[in-house]
Amino acid sequence: MAFQKFAVTPGFGVSGTIFKPNQLALLGSIVGEDAQIEMTTFKQLYVALQEERVQEVQKQLQEAGLEIHPAGFYSKSLIACNFCRGAEDAGLDVAETLDKAIVGHPVPSPLKIGYAGCALGTSEPLLKDIAIVKMKDRYDLYVGGDAKGLKARLAQLLVPGLRAEQLIPAVTRLITDFQQNGKKKETYARYAERISLEKLREVAEAA
Repeated sequence: MAFQKFAVTPGFGVSGTIFKPNQLALLGSIVGEDAQIEMTTFKQLYVALQEERVQEVQKQLQEAGLEIHPAGFYSKSLIACNFCRGAEDAGLDVAETLDKAIVGHPVPSPLKIGYAGCALGTSEPLLKDIAIVKMKDRYDLYVGGDAKGLKARLAQLLVPGLRAEQLIPAVTRLITDFQQNGKKKETYARYAERISLEKLREVAEAA
């Protein structure tokens, strides 16, 4: 019996990325006992079930308000904070737009992008491959974080003080650059170290 895996996320709300109880109950009832559900570190659930049922199940989950994304070597949905400063102050609208722009791009290794609506950084953005921290009405962009292994590291500041309209093009350029120049299974932290901050800054700031 062939199984296919896909990712499920609830999308964004004023409380961040939160599954509602009815969505989880529906997920369990739809996928059935033979399916496998895996909790990931990037706020997605991976669902593996029989290939012949995938299309039908995905349709029902989307009708319940859940989002479906590819699993594996793709850029993940935005890992965001809970917008505790309020939707406007924490930049919920920018985070929603950014999420739609970044998710589901094939990349050499899974790419995690973090977002925090203030300097408290409750979503731990500096442990992500690419990170955005909102500072008043501007956005600081970081790269190269890695939470795994004995050589875990914090992301380094790449471009400070981006305006909202500059942020998404800068992040998408970084994703495209990784797609084109990263080695297979190379983590983004290792890629950033190999390429250098200077080169990545040129990519992010390219007109």
